[in-house]
Order: sequence, then structure tokens, then C-alpha cells
Amino acid sequence: MRTINYDQYQKQVKEAAEYIKRFVKERPKLGIVLGSGLGSVAAALTDPFTLPYKEIPHFPVSTAPGHKGELVFGRIGALQTLLMSGRLHAYEGFSMREIVFPIRVMQLLGTEMLFVTNASGGLNPDFELGVPMLITDHINFMGNNPLVGQNYDTWGPRFPDMSEVYDLELRKKAVEAARELGIKLQEGVYVAVTGPNFETPAELRMLRRLGADAVGMSTVPEVICAVHAGIRVLGVSAITDRAVAEDLEPLTAEQVLEIAEKTGHKIASIFLKITERL
Repeated sequence: MRTINYDQYQKQVKEAAEYIKRFVKERPKLGIVLGSGLGSVAAALTDPFTLPYKEIPHFPVSTAPGHKGELVFGRIGALQTLLMSGRLHAYEGFSMREIVFPIRVMQLLGTEMLFVTNASGGLNPDFELGVPMLITDHINFMGNNPLVGQNYDTWGPRFPDMSEVYDLELRKKAVEAARELGIKLQEGVYVAVTGPNFETPAELRMLRRLGADAVGMSTVPEVICAVHAGIRVLGVSAITDRAVAEDLEPLTAEQVLEIAEKTGHKIASIFLKITERL
């Protein structure tokens, strides 16, 4: 495990935020984190401005397939938005603090809401592929937590409450939006594992018995950080494959990306409709 200098980390977050402020005059009230293959959500932005991660001081650069590695600024509806086209994963070798670095930057930029997306396997045997799942709760099965270590009270409390991680009002708006658009929306609990391998049948049976409806390799660290920062969270998963142990078939990343891209258009439509109500 790499050693973290927490004071230096806080300083680096501030420097990254100050650099971004040079290019963005209006604070982004909405932040969006795109999962694998869900780049079509970015098409909902008007007047987009792109800033590659590699140009931002101290900003980690994503390496996962289907992740561009850039911040995109623009508007969705009336909301000034900051969109992460490419997230960071533990399986890439990033520490938890590195994974949530962009969320801390959003916090300092004044972001009030965070919409997170991901591609995940459907543990619930009743789930349909290509149908979005509204995340109602999550299970952290990654063996780590982004809040471990020194806490800065100005960023959030030492022991944040997690009784309503995914904002109830935003979830209701998502359900209403999907109904108006005629888009089927599943609801369930998301469990995060580290990856990068897909799960074994025994692991899938275990995760299902723990109460999870979908499994993926992301999202939970960013959400924990956002809740700690007082940012309201909405999460939607693209169900890309059947992660049901009893009829498990071989799976490739290419298959996941293909279905995620198709589902992304539905998720983008739901997000756009929600912003009309905010």
C-alpha cells in the first residue's frame, strides 16, 4: 500500500480546482461520472468545453477501456454541469484517495449534486439486459474505503451518516422521468468489488445472498466521498450481462461495452428529463 501524505493530498486537490477555475467561470452545480461505454450521456451537454485529465495538475488519468479521460463542461437543461468522461478504478492500481480525487475537486468547485453511472452485471435473475437500474442502496465489498486516514472537518464529518446514500427526492424524479419517457427502469442494490476479473459462480451466489441486485467494479468510492462532502447523489446502472450463477456464460469486456452504449441513450434521456425538474 502506498504511503499517503494527507496534507499534500489536500493541497493538490486545491491546486487542481484552482486550475479548472481559470477555464470555467460558472460553478458546476451538477457533476456526472460516466461508466464504461456510457459516453453517449455527454451528448446531452450543450456548449461543451473539454479539458483532458492529463492537463490538470495532479489529476489521475484513467486507463480503462471506454473511458476517454477528460472533463467536459456545459449545460444540461438549466444546470451548469461538469462531466467526467472516464472514471478511475481500483483495478487500475489507483488508491481510494486517487479514485475520489475528482469528487474532491468537484466539492471545491461548488458541485451540489452528483449523478453516477456504471456498467454492471445483473445478479437479480428477473433483471433484463439493456434496461437501466436505479440504485437504491449499495454494498461496499471492495475491502477499502476512501475516508480511511486523516479527516478534514472542512471537507466533511469524521463519521458520515449513510442512512440515505442515494437521494430519495432525486430517485423519485428519476422514476417519474422514466415513466414519462416510456423507459423501463429497474431498481435495486449495487455491490462493488475490486475486479478486474469477472466473478466466479460461487462469488455471484454469495453476492446475491448478501442482498445485491447488480455487481460492478466502481461507483461506491465516489459515492461515499460525495456523501461525506454533503453532495446529493443519484446512481443509475446499465445492466449489461446476466451475472446469475446458475446460467452463467463466458463474458468479455467488448460485450459489456456494446450493451452499455445502447443503454446509455436511455440513461441520458432520463438525466435530461430530471434536470428539467430541478
